[in-house]
Amino acid sequence: MFNRLREELTSVFERDPAARSALEIVTCYPGFHALQLHRFSHWCWSRGLHWFGRFASHLGRALTGIEIHPGATIGRRVFIDHGMGVVIGETAEIGDDTTLYHGVTLGGTSWNKGKRHPTLGKSVVVGAGAKILGPIMIGDGARIGSNAVVVKDVPAGATVVGIPGRIVEAGAQASARFAAYAVVQNQDDPMSKAMNELIAHSRELEARLEAMRAELDRLESKLGDQGSANAWSPGQGTRISA
Repeated sequence: MFNRLREELTSVFERDPAARSALEIVTCYPGFHALQLHRFSHWCWSRGLHWFGRFASHLGRALTGIEIHPGATIGRRVFIDHGMGVVIGETAEIGDDTTLYHGVTLGGTSWNKGKRHPTLGKSVVVGAGAKILGPIMIGDGARIGSNAVVVKDVPAGATVVGIPGRIVEAGAQASARFAAYAVVQNQDDPMSKAMNELIAHSRELEARLEAMRAELDRLESKLGDQGSANAWSPGQGTRISA
């Protein structure tokens, strides 16, 4: 137990530069408190003591603002930063070394009794306000951008942003580095990029049409001037010599 506490404290120092001491983490970090209470509630739940598990979970929610169902499975060295508003459902599974920020929801989309919450692999980072819904799989090292809504499987090492979530970065190189709040260099929503490109193309077409219209007006004016100069008038009849 002490070894597990030690490695969790170490993981907090590694992922939160604001952490100054072990005493500060133990006494002032709601994410740390919520995970310790969850261990007890999960222990009760797994032994059929469902009411005790739910009551311990309820106390944890009241004390920390983090709601973790006692049936959820959480791995080692998981870090919940800030934590307020985090909701983790009954059949959710979270792998080792995963980081969740405030406002994250691991929710279900079905009323069925079976598996209905997501599974997160190892070293996943989920940004603030992100929603991961349904019995989907988030691969190892994946990153979910803040406020993204994910309803489909995410491959290992991918970065997802937007509503609905879309992959903007993929590959093992993405999972090789930790990114706070799942922020990456290229976090543009591909749909937004496509829309911006269409808008830019539309503006370019409008500019070309305007240039063509101006050229046609110039040519029409020039032809009109030439026609006026060459036009025949009654006073310009041909003189016939007697």
